[in-house]
Amino acid sequence: MELLKDYDCTILYHPGKANVVADALSRKSMGSFAHIVGVRRPIVKEFHNLVSSGVKFETTNAKSLLAHVEVRSSLVDNIKETQDKDPYLKKVMENIKLDKFSEFKIDSDGILRLDTRLCVPNIENLRKKILEEAHHSSYTVHPGSNKMYKDIKEIYWWEGMKKDVAEFVSKCLICQQVKAEHQRPAGLFQRIEIPEWKWERITMDFVTGLPRTLRGFDSAWVIVDRLTKSAHFLPVKTTYSASQYAKLYVERIVSLHGVPLSIISDRGPQFTAHFWRSFQTALGTRLDLSTAFHPQTDGQSERTIQILEDMLRACVLDLGGSWDQYLPLMEFAYNNSFQSSIQMAPFEALYGRRCRSPIGWFEVGESKLEGPDMVQEAIEKVKVIQDRLVTAQSRQKSYADKRRRPLEFSVGEHVFLRVSPMKGILRFGRKGKLSPRFIGPFEILDK
Repeated sequence: MELLKDYDCTILYHPGKANVVADALSRKSMGSFAHIVGVRRPIVKEFHNLVSSGVKFETTNAKSLLAHVEVRSSLVDNIKETQDKDPYLKKVMENIKLDKFSEFKIDSDGILRLDTRLCVPNIENLRKKILEEAHHSSYTVHPGSNKMYKDIKEIYWWEGMKKDVAEFVSKCLICQQVKAEHQRPAGLFQRIEIPEWKWERITMDFVTGLPRTLRGFDSAWVIVDRLTKSAHFLPVKTTYSASQYAKLYVERIVSLHGVPLSIISDRGPQFTAHFWRSFQTALGTRLDLSTAFHPQTDGQSERTIQILEDMLRACVLDLGGSWDQYLPLMEFAYNNSFQSSIQMAPFEALYGRRCRSPIGWFEVGESKLEGPDMVQEAIEKVKVIQDRLVTAQSRQKSYADKRRRPLEFSVGEHVFLRVSPMKGILRFGRKGKLSPRFIGPFEILDK
């Protein structure tokens, strides 16, 4: 009304019943449902939907209604329209007219084929669409590169198809997270620096899950010197705090061998506690924590633990009683046993002479070396041990690298992290076996 008041006009009311002559605006359209009885309208609506979806209807002489459905992929039409835009395929089509290519042909629809396979041009991402349909579709569910190539090559052809399929599958994020590796483990044997002196570089780990003794011990703390292979086995409780471990460490290790330069251990809560890290920093010891899910980093402790567990089983079966009362004897037996890597017993490597024991006490006499001679002999023995450790490492590397493949990463690359399924752990909305094998990708920031 605000708009009309600015104009000089007269508004006349004309009742609808007086409009006896139909005009274009009031006429019922045959394309609408207005002239259809209400009961039949749902059926007619279904017919309209079928026609719009491509279904064709026709009547026969018997007055029956037939429905024809023709399903045709638009991809075939796109291939036909773009084949002459690809330089290579265009040249092939020209040579066919000159009868130079017997394996290629143009069918009745005007589509270039290699035998019966469609020749796909490298235009408008047609090849990528085919790869995505053959890999991501719910009818294929992420096949491997070999299976995917075998399926595609039955219908399509282009130059370098196998290479493109392998590259496409290798870049699939889902496949990298869930597929198991069917090849040799990656990464060659990496050598750890050989220590220069005794008890300067050590490793440590825990043997857990042992039966609780009368004194309340249920674990054993294993500490090993990487040079002499000598070890200490300390009975502990899992309820110990970091300060209690630090106190025991000073009483049994630092008081006998001094403060080490570095400690290799796993990422157990005892070694990642703030107090333990601050305590070692104050002593000037560097903590080298192993990679998660990679116990090979601390292989020295793992191998010693395996020997200790075997000795514990043997003592319990043969002698009976609690395991903690035999732990000092096991430590003596281990340190006085021959070690193949250093070609001598740890006790001899540590003190320069064999230990007196019930089976060989008569073979150990009094030492006749004094002063500088003893120091020189100790230095020479350390050099011998170092040379033997280098030999042992080379031998172990040759064995390990036969079953592994080289793999190196650079700063800026993206990698996936392998994770092990753990009971009760929820990852990406899935538990247990349905959780992904790898998580990521993560960018490498430093080496």
